[in-house]
Amino acid sequence: MNNAEVAFACASAFVDGLVASGLEHVCVSPGSRSTPIVLAFARDDRVWVHVHLDERASAFVALGIAKASGRPAAVVCTSGTAAANLFPAVVEASMSRTPLLALTADRPPELRGVGANQTIDQRDLFGRYVRWHVDAPVPDERRDAGRLWRLLGREAYEHACRPGPVHVNLPYRDPLVPGGEAVPFDDEPSFSTEARAPGFGRAPTEEDVEALVSVLGGVERGLVYVGSLRRPATEIVELGARLGWPVVAEPTSGVRVPGTLAAGGALLADEAFARGHVPDLVVQFGAAPTSRPALAVVGTAGGLVIVDPDDLVADPHRRASRRFVVDAAGLADAATRRLAHREDGEWMSRWRTADAAARHAIDATIDGWDEPFEGRLARDVAAAAPEGSVLLVGSSMPVRDLDGYMAPREGLRVLANRGASGIDGFVSTALGVAATGATTTVLCGDLTLLHDVGSLLWSARGRHDVVFVVPNNDGGVIFSFLEHRALPELEELFTTPHGLDLGAVCAAAGAGHRRVERARDLVPTLDRARDDGGVQVVEVPIDRERNVRRHAEVQAAVAGAVGEG
Repeated sequence: MNNAEVAFACASAFVDGLVASGLEHVCVSPGSRSTPIVLAFARDDRVWVHVHLDERASAFVALGIAKASGRPAAVVCTSGTAAANLFPAVVEASMSRTPLLALTADRPPELRGVGANQTIDQRDLFGRYVRWHVDAPVPDERRDAGRLWRLLGREAYEHACRPGPVHVNLPYRDPLVPGGEAVPFDDEPSFSTEARAPGFGRAPTEEDVEALVSVLGGVERGLVYVGSLRRPATEIVELGARLGWPVVAEPTSGVRVPGTLAAGGALLADEAFARGHVPDLVVQFGAAPTSRPALAVVGTAGGLVIVDPDDLVADPHRRASRRFVVDAAGLADAATRRLAHREDGEWMSRWRTADAAARHAIDATIDGWDEPFEGRLARDVAAAAPEGSVLLVGSSMPVRDLDGYMAPREGLRVLANRGASGIDGFVSTALGVAATGATTTVLCGDLTLLHDVGSLLWSARGRHDVVFVVPNNDGGVIFSFLEHRALPELEELFTTPHGLDLGAVCAAAGAGHRRVERARDLVPTLDRARDDGGVQVVEVPIDRERNVRRHAEVQAAVAGAVGEG
């Protein structure tokens, strides 16, 4: 029995352990050393196999699948630098608590550290960014090998359900291609086990509920802030109503629904309003705020309590007096039932009045402009996304614009790579979201699209249906909103205008392409793009300098409206 047959048999048992535990999707890239594990996945008809040329992109496709499905997805690669290319997706998975299985093929131990080709030290390659890792043994012919490899597959899947990324390093000896001879393992067939899915934090105890209620009960001037959550917890909205406190929810929280403030981000960004409405206590659910104004409010409030279901330690100011590492929905619901209903007082009335004025000012201002504006794009894309669909939003300006302009609505799930807030691998993440079958709309900048253009070129002719909305301001406009704007090297080193024809890029990739020159044409164009199917790019040219001025005009309109109120 040669090494190839043994390796394939052990890999098949390992895959069986993963799939029996609940794994449904795996992303692979071509490579020689990974032959046993790739063949094992390909020959198991219970799992979807997604092939991508580039390992970094492949890992982000798996990340998108995991984020959209809420279940572990796997990425498989060959040895050497291929394994290192998984690192960006592993970091994002770690910071956003996304269940990801990184399976790296490797050379056997005797070839490590001796200058063998395509060999690096892959043991503990991802360091503290993975929840668990193991350097698996080289497959052998022992009679109980099948049982041991199935157990390893199940163990790896269960660790990913914590949730977060895990790493299994799989060394194989030559030869690598099996000839078809069966390996006589003494073990049982596939595990009979119920498929598992990651949890959303431990259930709150009686002590947790009592502790939160005791903190909240006597505070009238409070604020509920909801950052990114893996699972929407709309019970938080009812908690705010019971307390008589405003609820500000980021789009990626899944809680930007009716009952939350319609222009909460704009109010927090208005310096005069924020100074006059410093809360005595902020209860923060989920990740730390991503906008500077929201961080400032959390940092200056009289007190801070955090409900942190994923143990993110979401407290950059180190101000929290108490942190509850429990399920957000369960704790909010239990606390609501314990608290007496408080009628809206002056505090809540002032927030509601200001919120209505700010929302009206935003909409009236941006609806008066015929040329496209990035804030209106964000508002209209979110409003027009189909019921029950997913909106994936890019980092830098798009996620900020969505936070500032999206009106509350139900029936839309908003995802983003906000764990580490990078723009790399974003197109791949979108393709992964679409691979789950979700109706997928994407809002991202031109540089974000181009940064992962290889994935667009590789996958646009595939079976994915996804619409990308790309405000094209020819560079990184976010730096025009930061201190960098005063630097003489702004264009050369930071904005980096590219001058590329996105239509030509899409034509090369086989993706559909449309341009929108007037704001009112966006939604009809999105509908036509969605009807055409496949990968579609809706490009919206944006004048960078005018866009900066328009943001300032909206802020001034909000300030005027809130000040008059």
